[in-house]
Amino acid sequence: MTLETKKSVFVELGKFLSQFSEVASAQKSDVLYNDIFFEDFENLIRLSQSHNGWYTPEQVYFSVQSWAEALTKENIDKWLSAYKIDENNENPKTVALILAGNIPLVGFHDFLSVLITGNKALIKTSSNDQHLLPFLAKYLIAVDENLKDRIIFVEGKLENFDTVIATGSNNTSRYFEYYFKDKPSIIRKNRNSAAILTGKETNEELEALGEDIFRYFGLGCRNVSKLYVPKGYSFDAFFQAIFKYQDVIHYEKYANNYDYNKAVFLMSNFKLLDNGFLTLKEDSSYASPISSVFYEYYENLEELEKRLQEDTDQIQCIVSNNLTANSIAFGETQKPQLWDYADNVDTITFLLTTK
Repeated sequence: MTLETKKSVFVELGKFLSQFSEVASAQKSDVLYNDIFFEDFENLIRLSQSHNGWYTPEQVYFSVQSWAEALTKENIDKWLSAYKIDENNENPKTVALILAGNIPLVGFHDFLSVLITGNKALIKTSSNDQHLLPFLAKYLIAVDENLKDRIIFVEGKLENFDTVIATGSNNTSRYFEYYFKDKPSIIRKNRNSAAILTGKETNEELEALGEDIFRYFGLGCRNVSKLYVPKGYSFDAFFQAIFKYQDVIHYEKYANNYDYNKAVFLMSNFKLLDNGFLTLKEDSSYASPISSVFYEYYENLEELEKRLQEDTDQIQCIVSNNLTANSIAFGETQKPQLWDYADNVDTITFLLTTK
């Protein structure tokens, strides 16, 4: 398969995904193989919560739409223009992918990167997300059967591979680093995202920050779990702006976490700010539990930026009004571009340069 062929296959997938919406999914006449896949994928989205309680239809539709927007010819061309990719790759590597399952299709970018560079994907899905990616793989193979020998899902032990991309917790990463010590690898650990506020944010910006906090119930590494605020900051405007997300408390799993974590905090005599569906706790850590966000005061932005630089291995992204280099606008954390790499590790360069 030439590079252009591979690009076109993923563009077709993007067209297929663009049909699905929480408001109203609708078939488009120019999409390939709708007669085989459309209804089954719609049903899979609707059933996803029965496979994983956090995968509500709303969250899965959001993920699907995000990938539909990413997988356009313009985006793929722009992404890959920075690399020199072998048109045919006559000596493909077998890349073992150990995927996370915290949010829907979280491992799709690694999957895409392996295939677009002409390599083979040996995939071990998370027990929390065993259905969405295999379905999309079937669609890709229907579009171009040459991919059939390049996509392999395994349930047991990973064997006969050349390199590894593994995503897990800080604990599992130690296991990965030991187990794969003889293989070229990307090993991803826990990371969290933070936002820097000044007190001058508009209601619209704070409302958008709510999207960064509550999307996927806060389970993603790009979700904001830590706020930096100036001394004397009042959270009144923040709580008012995020009130639109109050329905999150009606999801049983989220509500259970809210009740449990709030009780633990209160029994430990921690001082909390609480609006009935989110608690705020002053804490120097980045990783807050579900239904809670940590906050910390700062006095000087330059000192804060230095601190964030020192903690870069714990941070996935930073949200602010351009207060730091490479900061992300409010409401945009869960809409990464194809060229936005997890942990700032360029997966394509890794795949192209690893022997």
